[in-house]
Amino acid sequence: MIRPRILCVFMTRFEECGPMLDGVSKYSRSHVHWDIFLDDQGRAESDMDWLKDQPWDGVISRHTTSKLAGACRDLGLPLVDLNDIPRFPGVPKIRPDNRTIGHLGGEHFLERGYQRMGFCGFGNEGWSCERRDGFVEAVRLGGLEPLDFETDWPGQTTPAWDHGENLRLVEWLRGIRHPLAVMACNDLRAQQVVNAVQAADLLIPEEVAVLGANNETHRCELPYPPLSSVATHPFHSGYRAAEVMAAILSGADLTDLDERIEPVGIVTRQSTDVLAIDDRNVAKALSYIRERACLGLSVDEVVAHAAASRSQLEKRFRRYIGRSPQAEIRRVQVARMKQLLFETDFPLKRIADLTGFEHIEYMSVVFKRLVGVSPGAYRIRMKSGD
Repeated sequence: MIRPRILCVFMTRFEECGPMLDGVSKYSRSHVHWDIFLDDQGRAESDMDWLKDQPWDGVISRHTTSKLAGACRDLGLPLVDLNDIPRFPGVPKIRPDNRTIGHLGGEHFLERGYQRMGFCGFGNEGWSCERRDGFVEAVRLGGLEPLDFETDWPGQTTPAWDHGENLRLVEWLRGIRHPLAVMACNDLRAQQVVNAVQAADLLIPEEVAVLGANNETHRCELPYPPLSSVATHPFHSGYRAAEVMAAILSGADLTDLDERIEPVGIVTRQSTDVLAIDDRNVAKALSYIRERACLGLSVDEVVAHAAASRSQLEKRFRRYIGRSPQAEIRRVQVARMKQLLFETDFPLKRIADLTGFEHIEYMSVVFKRLVGVSPGAYRIRMKSGD
């Protein structure tokens, strides 16, 4: 039996392409057993003779262009489009539910008590406008009026951050009362917002919280502080695209399909890991704690950095975050312990060194008091998937 030959046009330098391809291959292995060829150089578009000469049975493309769509139409090749651009007539499309992505961002900030929220996007891109509209809807449902900063996407894969545009964004950020929460249309744009916030000499997340979208892990982990992001569901997109292709090859007419894949949810990192706090001293102290809690930080050092008396700072911490500065230091340390216990195989002595504890025994006592189980039991439970 001859297996169907499916061409997958995916530029693998884009992070979401890996999970999408995993989804395609998972469906193939489980249901149809295709021979899949990965075109990660865009040859199907640049070399029409190559596309015509190969005995393809169908094309699944993340980087569909009008040229590729036209060639598939002329050749009678079924095409499933995963690109988040307007539909090509007669081509079934699978793409993210951008409006829900924006909605999740607005809800994320509302839950943290923000009164001032803005969206930073690209006004000439449909996907960005859809995310903006979802964000605006969520914020207005919360009884607030969102702010907006948009420019045009310059049409490059990774555009140079224009100095003039950066200055305009800095002035926009400075002109709004803080704390402020900003959702960016994607993680690249969120990185640009982070750069502008730092250029404006503002604190992240205490004065400006920043949220991206797509959850491109490397892009989110590179900035400091790391970026929170709305996680899309590229694996399900790829799986669903393969499912649609299989249905077309079996005779189904899905030429009018335009399906939206819901996001997974918010991946919270430090850039939004705070409640809205309208107090510069507390914000400054929280930022200092996040930077230095795992270096053996004392409350006296926090008090000196915040330029407030200990009693004043204690009172303000309890008012704004419901715990003392010492409890916040412990919370940050324990959060780091959890991460190290789950992501590494470091011995407890190494983890104690990395989280500011001189003695393993004391670290274990603090961890069990706040988490309810010992560090060893927590590691076993997390790595077993429980």
